[in-house]
Amino acid sequence: MSKKNAKTQVNEFDETLAASKSFFEKNQKAILWGGGGLLAIVIIALLVHQFYITPLNNRANESIFHAEQAFIDGNYEKALNGDGESMGFLAVIDEFGNTKAGNIACLYAAKCYAATEKYQEAIEMLDRFSNCDDEMISPAAIALKGNCYAELGENEKAAELLLKAAKEADNNTISPTCLLQAGQIYTSLGQNEKALDCYNQIKSKYQQSNAYYEIDKYIEACK
Repeated sequence: MSKKNAKTQVNEFDETLAASKSFFEKNQKAILWGGGGLLAIVIIALLVHQFYITPLNNRANESIFHAEQAFIDGNYEKALNGDGESMGFLAVIDEFGNTKAGNIACLYAAKCYAATEKYQEAIEMLDRFSNCDDEMISPAAIALKGNCYAELGENEKAAELLLKAAKEADNNTISPTCLLQAGQIYTSLGQNEKALDCYNQIKSKYQQSNAYYEIDKYIEACK
């Protein structure tokens, strides 16, 4: 299906949906309280999912593929903006922002901006990212935002976000890394008690992490 045809179908669906909304508003009592009202609502929901949401998600997944490859190759400009033939993350966000792929594209775009030291732009993209039900992706997004604020010199805010990421993840991969970073920020601010608390959490809770094996030197430095 061409991009033009896909857009035409979306526009046609939007017009149909608007007409349906108008009809519903005029006849909502009959629809809601009629004998088949609930069934009609369920059927409409299923039709919307089958003929609009699922195809839209499929096209979004196809569109994001080339941008992901450019990101993996370290070509962040191409990953963000595409190359004229394939879409970049920014175009995916604009066209498919209400899909899962569009949401993930916000996170990818933020990583591209952070990698090219455009930290404010990265934060703005992370603000558009909707947390998903995943113990790795959402905490990683929060941690990335914390790192961006640290690069901008907003250290208190950075530490707070890193602690939030560590708490939400609660695993041996993300949590100790975030706690170590937060501890180092607090140390730089002269807040050794807060830093010590971060380091002690690593020592007591994340003994399977790499950070655990070097945490004693950080603890000693705070005493």
